[in-house]
Amino acid sequence: MRVLDSHLHLWDPEALTYTWLEGPMAYRFADLELEHARLPGAQPEKSVFVQAETVAEDFLDEVKWVAGRAAALGIVGIVAGIRLDRGTDTVAHLEGLMAEPLVVGVRHNLQGEPDGLAVSAAFVTGAREVAARGLTFDACVRADQLPDITRFAGAIPELQIVLDHLGKPAVGTAAAPLAPTPEWVRDLTELSRHPNAFCKLSGLPGEAGGDWSAAQLIPFLDVAADAFGIERLMWGSDWPVSVIGPAEVGDPHAPADGSPTYQPTARMRWADTVVAWADARGHDLDALLWRNAEQFYRTAQPRHIPSDEAPRSGIRGWLRGHRG
Repeated sequence: MRVLDSHLHLWDPEALTYTWLEGPMAYRFADLELEHARLPGAQPEKSVFVQAETVAEDFLDEVKWVAGRAAALGIVGIVAGIRLDRGTDTVAHLEGLMAEPLVVGVRHNLQGEPDGLAVSAAFVTGAREVAARGLTFDACVRADQLPDITRFAGAIPELQIVLDHLGKPAVGTAAAPLAPTPEWVRDLTELSRHPNAFCKLSGLPGEAGGDWSAAQLIPFLDVAADAFGIERLMWGSDWPVSVIGPAEVGDPHAPADGSPTYQPTARMRWADTVVAWADARGHDLDALLWRNAEQFYRTAQPRHIPSDEAPRSGIRGWLRGHRG
């Protein structure tokens, strides 16, 4: 079974600056940690790295940091951090990103932004620059922001957009599960009417605070499949964000006070949950686990950078030439 994880994070607080890491997440999650979280039986296992929300000044450095580890870790694409509402600064930033062939898309993390930003003139103008360069856009939003993303998708039909984490619906916990709300079902379905919109089966364990069951989350997968069809869905682990929660049974390193901790098997459990669900429903498993993400991010055909467009050293050379 081949697996292309469409949503993987890496970070190192000693190498880059983050303001949001806390608790069990405020540690290094990179080379060694990922090797210990590999999926048994996945051959091959590749990943698309999604920006981990460093401070904006580190966005290009993050790309450089990940690119240097990509070959060893099986990373075949990078979704880079960006601010799309910065006018000429956005364009300059995009030019810097285009110097790295592994960059396949961008993400301006919208979940903490004011409502309406995604449909503002400045944001849409920046997004058109993304589309013009053949890059994709990852939309990370709260459930109540889904209508904005629907309008955004309609405003730029030439831009390929993928919704992270099914729009972050409220899912409850294993002991107190919540059913999909009519509002979320409606808004997800409205977004799916735009053929340039796709959706990641990712992040739901994180929305449950790491306290989840397959039975609890499968209804949300069913809604996504009904809305988008299997051909516009892709599996993502959201590692390591979605592997923090109550200690797993038998964990010898479980905190004595019962506080949240790293769950060593959570990435595998989420993959197993989606595989079992797809098998039971008769869905195309290879499409969900590999083909759709490969086609969306075009990872099978790395971007070619003409020699007169960027230095041979890629983003490293661009950084040297554009920082005083």
